[in-house]
Amino acid sequence: MQFRQQALSKAQSAEDIDLPVRYARPQGWLALAVTVVVMAGAAVWAVTGTVSNTLDATGILTHGQGSYVLQSPIAGQVTSVLAQEGSTLPAGAPLLKVRTTRGTTVVRTIAAGRLTTLSASIGSVLNTGANVASVERVRHSDDPLVATLYVPADRAASVRVGASVDLSVQSAPTQTYGVLRGEVRAVGRTAQSSQQIGSYLGSEQLGEEFSKHGPPVAVQVRLDRERGTRSGYSWSSPKGPPFALGSMTLTDGTVHLDAQHPIDWLLP
Repeated sequence: MQFRQQALSKAQSAEDIDLPVRYARPQGWLALAVTVVVMAGAAVWAVTGTVSNTLDATGILTHGQGSYVLQSPIAGQVTSVLAQEGSTLPAGAPLLKVRTTRGTTVVRTIAAGRLTTLSASIGSVLNTGANVASVERVRHSDDPLVATLYVPADRAASVRVGASVDLSVQSAPTQTYGVLRGEVRAVGRTAQSSQQIGSYLGSEQLGEEFSKHGPPVAVQVRLDRERGTRSGYSWSSPKGPPFALGSMTLTDGTVHLDAQHPIDWLLP
């Protein structure tokens, strides 16, 4: 009580009435100004700012029309191979000569395309229905390439047509040539099984690889064209690789999804 009385007496002393009152030191004003600026910037960013959102997926470069597996319609032994891998063949082109018990028969392509895999060789013994070749459906060897990315089914709904895509091509190291540019052209409606993917790509192995984490959704990416590059496509580097890109080349894609606002404001 004694100390309280002394404090009250000192506060009521006339000598202290004319003393100036210091509200804050200069350091305090600086801290206050910085705090106000930071809060104002945060408020503006919360309203207009966005957060970058991406999705990564594996895929492959093709001509976009799929492939088919050519099966032998007969049983016999291969006596001659009439085409080479990588060649573009018309529909009905001779592929193999097979000696059967009834004579020699020619195995021909079903539809026009590029011969990507030839599993039969001279001396091979074939059974009826055996896989002998994979043919990519393509009319001309210079038809434009597209990328097909296999996106996890639970993320496919976030991919929109027109979204930009960066592609890392296996045959062109990213550290040297940068990434290939493209945009989403179509998004599949349903997830695909390994059999469906293998049938489209003409490879059971690729079907199993792209579906090892579950049935994915196919996303087709159109590659940006650019005449100034050797490949004919746009890259993040000025020129890209000094060679043309080949079909059936594996790639990793990063899809840039719609930017999202980080904060949802709740108004009364």
